[in-house]
Amino acid sequence: MKLKHLVMAAAVATLAIGLAACGKNTKNGSGQAKVGILQLIDQSALDAARKGFEQELSKEGYKTGKNLTINYVNAQGDQSNLSTMSQRLAGQGNDVNLAIATPAAQALQKADPKTPLLFTAITDPKSAGLVNNLNQPDKGATGVTDMVDVNGQLKLLQQLFPKAKRIGLVFNAAEPNSVFQIKLARKYLKAHNLTAVEKTVATTNDVQQVMTSMKGKVDAIYMPADNVLTAAMATVGKVSEQIKVPVIPATGPMVQLGGVATNGIDYKDLGVQTAKMAVKILKGKKVNEMAVEKPAKTKIIVNDKLAKVFNVDVKAAVK
Repeated sequence: MKLKHLVMAAAVATLAIGLAACGKNTKNGSGQAKVGILQLIDQSALDAARKGFEQELSKEGYKTGKNLTINYVNAQGDQSNLSTMSQRLAGQGNDVNLAIATPAAQALQKADPKTPLLFTAITDPKSAGLVNNLNQPDKGATGVTDMVDVNGQLKLLQQLFPKAKRIGLVFNAAEPNSVFQIKLARKYLKAHNLTAVEKTVATTNDVQQVMTSMKGKVDAIYMPADNVLTAAMATVGKVSEQIKVPVIPATGPMVQLGGVATNGIDYKDLGVQTAKMAVKILKGKKVNEMAVEKPAKTKIIVNDKLAKVFNVDVKAAVK
């Protein structure tokens, strides 16, 4: 009888340890994790990052409806929504908040400086004021940037289109991420004696006109990771074919919708990487102990249809 009781006690203890592993250090101490998510806007790259984040949490043992509650809100690109929704998340007692895109992270950090904040799909968190030190975050926020090698992407453009001398730079001047990448692009083009032809867009409605206006003025176009452009990439791809000017964008989702190719990241992978950081926080690790991470991997992403339209063999060119 004593042996039976000992076996039962050991089983109960093992179960308790397993539950504690998922619920350790949550604010309510119940073993139920609460995660707030604020997304800037519906957009393919940001959607993919959130999907990767949620799927990885599930893979790590945090199941919605069992031991995880996700409080998800989407600002739909509206600044007033960002403020209101940030305040809402601040009052929900979340164990960790996730901000997807720079404006979302800035709004959440301002509204809720106490809850650990993770960010993703942000290019330059230091310039955005989210951290002062990337290696030792000191403002209650850390995460994974989507910063890719702009020089490497422009090098790919040259490999694919060696005769291109006039390079269009299309971006939204109101997006800090885009401006940061364009600064790097300008330096690269200048160093390689290439001419930069810059055009800005404020909304998706501007994209078709701006793209059409570049006919005959540029040999190829580079686009940074930009929310406005990502949302309009189907239009970009259509006009690109019409004016016979290839586009090399910064991200995989942009390529799939209207670019030729890039050396970029999968935003779902970015979300997965961010979720791994969230798990560490849920298990008790402090934000200031977690350096801001870069994308774990990049890869060559090709739009086969547009590669054929512009008669380029991406794999051969890269070799």
